[in-house]
Amino acid sequence: MTATTARFTPALFRHAEALLSELLRSAFPADLVVSHYFRQHRELGHADRGFVAETVFVVLRRKRSLAARCAGELTSRRLLLAALACLQGMNRRELECVLSESESRWLAQAKAVAIDQLPPAVRLDLPDWLYAQCLAQYTAEGTERLAAALNQAAPLDLRVNSLKAGRQEVLTRLLADGLAAAACPFSPVGIRLLGKPALSKHPLFIDGSIEVQDEGSQLLGFLLQPKRGEMVADFCAGAGGKTLLLGALMRSQGRLYAFDVAERRLARLKPRLARSGLSNVHPVRIDSERDTKIRRLAGKLDRVLVDAPCSGLGTLRRNPDLKWRQTPTSVAELAAKQAAILAAAGTLVKVGGRLVYATCSLLEGENEVVVEGFLAQHPEFFLRSAQEILLSQEIVIDVGERLRLFPHHHGTDAFYAAVMERR
Repeated sequence: MTATTARFTPALFRHAEALLSELLRSAFPADLVVSHYFRQHRELGHADRGFVAETVFVVLRRKRSLAARCAGELTSRRLLLAALACLQGMNRRELECVLSESESRWLAQAKAVAIDQLPPAVRLDLPDWLYAQCLAQYTAEGTERLAAALNQAAPLDLRVNSLKAGRQEVLTRLLADGLAAAACPFSPVGIRLLGKPALSKHPLFIDGSIEVQDEGSQLLGFLLQPKRGEMVADFCAGAGGKTLLLGALMRSQGRLYAFDVAERRLARLKPRLARSGLSNVHPVRIDSERDTKIRRLAGKLDRVLVDAPCSGLGTLRRNPDLKWRQTPTSVAELAAKQAAILAAAGTLVKVGGRLVYATCSLLEGENEVVVEGFLAQHPEFFLRSAQEILLSQEIVIDVGERLRLFPHHHGTDAFYAAVMERR
């Protein structure tokens, strides 16, 4: 849904303004704030919620360049009006029901701002420190293309639960239900939808045949490549999206541990697990990566996935607030935590076993630096080619020896992954 096709009213604008004001002053992640706001305003229908959410997320994505258009008067109202007029294509006639005469004159000036004359970090809507790091890693042209892709809304990707259905069967059903759906280009179990339809009451979602999961995240499961009957761990399981994929790849045979330090996150896994039909998943809350439950399994596991807690900067299409919340200091703190988690996870892997370290970060400090540090301290591990592992499963994709996914190259969130095996 776009601003030009949604039903636009003064009441809807007030909701968008109220939500944006809340988001700009909140310390909580944007998706939680948005969900809370909609729970408080159940009078908003699906189309209205879509308009409000899309509009405020446009502001979060493009806040620096919109602020430049606002010429010093940085209010939620002005940011919102600038987004609707300059980025979402609404004209003055469509906006006149919420515009004062002075705002109408100001908006004409805002639209006339020469964005291409702004400093690159402002024009690309990146904080200065992140622009500098991207520039060092990806060149000016690469940073431009990456930032442009991250400033777009992400598509809605689904994963087909292969225990319950085949991809073609699910596609046929979705198309019959009037949804615009197509097979993802890389994941054998991925489906991409056009638009953001409500799926929570769809029969395929209710019976566990589909789950929402970015295609890039799905590919991490194929890098781990778990087999039936093996002992496997998802070391930072969270709400379990990748855990459920791993269980399906194991055909629900063997033992699959879902470790996490947060009981709240593991609680979100339980209803998904019940829908999935899996019987081999064992959610385990741990106090830290040094928990005795971890030490008891030392050297016993065939495969371990470490989807490490990270800055999340590869998911800015979905979580644009992260670029304004993260700092060089917070990223450095995360890198230290990632190194400790990877070292602990490595102790679980038996000889001949596989360890996959992954993040949804753009930054080498959370990716290559962490892996190189681990390999230097643990010579018993060696790198395997991510591209070759995927190709062996008939997944043809250009990702390199260490998997690197980007929205402007692959249409996924940005991911990094290194596959290591124990000698």
